[in-house]
Amino acid sequence: MKMEESSLNSALRHFEATEANLVRAEQLLESLLVKIPKGIAFVEDVEFESDRRHFVELIQSLPKLDGWKPEIYVMELDEVAQIRLDTQDLTDFETIVRIERQISEPSRQLREYRYRFTQKRRLLVRDALLELVASTDALLRNLNRHIETDAPSNEHVDDVDFDALEENIAQIGTLLGSSMQKPSRWGDLHRHLHFRMLGDLSDIIRHDWPSVKSGLQKAMYGEKEPMPVGVEDLGALVSARPRGTVATKLQWAKLTDEDFERLLFILISGESGYENPEWLMKTNAPDRGRDLSVVRVHYDRLAGCIRQRVIIQCKHWQSRSVCPADISALREQMKLWEPPRVDVHVIATSGRFSADAVSLVEKMNLADSALRIEIWPESHLERLLASRPVIIAEFDLR
Repeated sequence: MKMEESSLNSALRHFEATEANLVRAEQLLESLLVKIPKGIAFVEDVEFESDRRHFVELIQSLPKLDGWKPEIYVMELDEVAQIRLDTQDLTDFETIVRIERQISEPSRQLREYRYRFTQKRRLLVRDALLELVASTDALLRNLNRHIETDAPSNEHVDDVDFDALEENIAQIGTLLGSSMQKPSRWGDLHRHLHFRMLGDLSDIIRHDWPSVKSGLQKAMYGEKEPMPVGVEDLGALVSARPRGTVATKLQWAKLTDEDFERLLFILISGESGYENPEWLMKTNAPDRGRDLSVVRVHYDRLAGCIRQRVIIQCKHWQSRSVCPADISALREQMKLWEPPRVDVHVIATSGRFSADAVSLVEKMNLADSALRIEIWPESHLERLLASRPVIIAEFDLR
């Protein structure tokens, strides 16, 4: 029985077909431009004429991107020669440059299409990549038990989690395609997956995957992408001498549960003193929620470097406060993520904590326990984000 194709796989097929035609158009255009004589030459080139027709067909095959597609016209050789002949006696340098740019305009248009195509493809695969990164983190936590034994480093790893790891990496490669740059140590990761020995697994956990994951996070969120501003001239705003109070409350209601989790993930990912941020997937969670894991690093001149494993539970609750029963239940869920030991349990909410919940947390922290609980209500998050306008703008919270 044939399995039904997922909507993501179907979309990828369309993008792959588009990219195949785009690559052919780019290569054919490069070939066409090379054949254009540098000076004035009225020539007949049958191959040029044939390639020019094929190029037109390739451009026509490209689908629109948000309603836009390039209008590209490659001049015939005689047209190029005639326009150069008409302007050969001109001494206006700007006019000559403009004409030569007109001849090479198809390249600029095609580069614009490539840029927009890459942006759309990255947006298409972002959520799937996030899921695969979280799943891979979980698999490697399970596989870590193998390298904690005294087994020789050349012992073969026979574990279904390793099979799942290989499948995850294969899917990540497919999602990256050729439009997104492969992360650093991508080749090393594949080599170690191939040999599949304990020493290879150790290198994957300690070196390959942390580097690959960092590269994936940069690929998913382009640091050079512009944020919408909504005004043409900032000087006009200043000239109007605006007055009034400044809003300190953020519009949390605009966020979905997943948006709230992603906001906190971006917050800890860009903060100094925090390392190896991870999504933690609760496959059996009724709300399909995701916790976050990160290592908090503190440097003390006397004690040295201190690392604490922090688990952040995200609760995008606008209609009610976090109560004592929630605190107790969330603390029990910490057992899902041990080992290794959890040192700090952060409960972050876009709402508030009840007075009884705050009292319970204070009482728990005074008890003889290695686990410390921190509560991050909306007021705390708003203080953190006040100095991070980029995140506020990205999520349109103002």
